[in-house]
Amino acid sequence: MRQENYGGRPTPALVRARAFAALLLLLLLLPVKAQQATRVIEVTAGHDSRYKIQGLSKPSITVTANEKILLRVTAIRAKQSNRDGSIHGFSLLRPKDHQPVPGWELLLKPGVQEFALTAPAEPGEYQVVCTVICSEGHEQMNMKFIVEPEVTAPLDSEINK
Repeated sequence: MRQENYGGRPTPALVRARAFAALLLLLLLLPVKAQQATRVIEVTAGHDSRYKIQGLSKPSITVTANEKILLRVTAIRAKQSNRDGSIHGFSLLRPKDHQPVPGWELLLKPGVQEFALTAPAEPGEYQVVCTVICSEGHEQMNMKFIVEPEVTAPLDSEINK
């Protein structure tokens, strides 16, 4: 193979090969999920024993399966609290058996708290309930939490069918 003289510089083919290798390495080191931005969801757990989301008369949360979430909750004291100082709870219950989703049993203290969470993998209509008896209206402190299926991009082989 004959090499041309480029004044001590790498040949154009070598430059392209190095650029391709660097791009390939970058793509291998950055998983697709890591590129997904975390969505902030703001909820108020109110003194009237109600969950509230600004702009919604009937609060509900809709997410995508496995979505990264930063749940920012402002908890305002109702009439009662737990011995540990928690004034409200935020527990996500599965649609099938109404059991808590692991990692989603949160105890809320007065003020603003943030929780880094991942949405459940299984789509469905979940229920958020308060797990701290906060007042006489405690039983009505709930809201819908809808998990939609992940949207996946079709493979090139499926597009060309």
